[in-house]
Amino acid sequence: MPISERVARLGSGVFARNDQRKSEYRLHCTGLSAAGHGNSPAPLLDLSLGSTDLPPPPQALAAIAAALTRPDSASYCLHASTRPFREAAAAWARRRFDVAVDPDTEVLLLVGSQEGTAHLPLAVLNPGDRALLLDPYYPSHRGGLELAGARPLLLPLEAEQGWRPPFEGVPSTQWEQLKLMVLGYPHNPTATTGEQAWLEEAAARAVQHGIVFAHDNPYVDLALEGEAPALLRSPHWRQCGIEFFSLSKSWCLGGFRLAFAIGAAPLIAALRQVKGVVDFNQSLALQAGAIAALELAPHWPQQLRATYRERRDRMTAALEAQGWRVRRPSMALYLWLELPPVANAMGSEAFCAALLKGSGVALTPGNGFGDGGEGWVRLALVHPAAELDAGAVRIGNWLRSLSG
Repeated sequence: MPISERVARLGSGVFARNDQRKSEYRLHCTGLSAAGHGNSPAPLLDLSLGSTDLPPPPQALAAIAAALTRPDSASYCLHASTRPFREAAAAWARRRFDVAVDPDTEVLLLVGSQEGTAHLPLAVLNPGDRALLLDPYYPSHRGGLELAGARPLLLPLEAEQGWRPPFEGVPSTQWEQLKLMVLGYPHNPTATTGEQAWLEEAAARAVQHGIVFAHDNPYVDLALEGEAPALLRSPHWRQCGIEFFSLSKSWCLGGFRLAFAIGAAPLIAALRQVKGVVDFNQSLALQAGAIAALELAPHWPQQLRATYRERRDRMTAALEAQGWRVRRPSMALYLWLELPPVANAMGSEAFCAALLKGSGVALTPGNGFGDGGEGWVRLALVHPAAELDAGAVRIGNWLRSLSG
């Protein structure tokens, strides 16, 4: 049966590979328990996905519940019906960044920001076009380029440089070839907040060379150190840019797939045209929840930061007590961990597979975020602090078993 070359280029994806391993581990545990083994493996502790255990705002859930029984909530939702949401997003941008946004031409509802970042290259690139991508990168950033037949130019990030994008390392001839630049700060997976100056430099270069600048910003409200950068703070955003925001992280609505893009009118129009042949929009009931989150629960991200700061500090101390050195992250939700010396030769994928089998703790291998992620793993702080502490002990015991 024929399968396209672009699918082969996409590969299986790190989250799909991890999902398979976690399923096998659960089945193994269930089988041993059913057989009556006294020493059954520890239950799965899934720290591999940034899917929080924290609840959404009750105002958002109440708005969804109230709207679900309306007949229009079960209907297809075309673009015109999203205007109340787009108005709420524009008002949020005014409050958050002190910028006036046109809800009709500069805002677009998305089915999760991942959908937007993956579809944008189809809207702005032709096959063979060059696009700049950070390395490590979020998988949908690379996946969107592959779907569009683009040629990625990887910009390696280094821990010693604070994960700053080294734009000066890109020759002028390559800047002239670029059609798209994709960044995301706060940065996933390195858990680095980043700086506004980095985005200002990127935006200036985008304007100078006629490049579309896409900034993925689902963690804008979850900086634990400093203020998160935003493209909307740059005076150049209407000349070159589009920025993606999400309610998944800041309002704990990940499974509801609610997000939006704000950007230059031609880019919003092009992305909307692609979406028009791919999907409709989220139910009006879900949009009602998103509007309630933006308007009635603006404080929600602030209380999340306090919880994630405690978890970060507790898990950092717990892992270091087990002998695993941790670089303290400046944004919420993740630890980005170098492989411990005892496991350096394993590689990140083999390390995570062996750790899951030996301890029941699931992490995400860094190689799933590009070549620049090899030698690292990502840990998501998505369980209560006490469970994270216990997970650190399980990890420590397994690491000691490696050294004999």
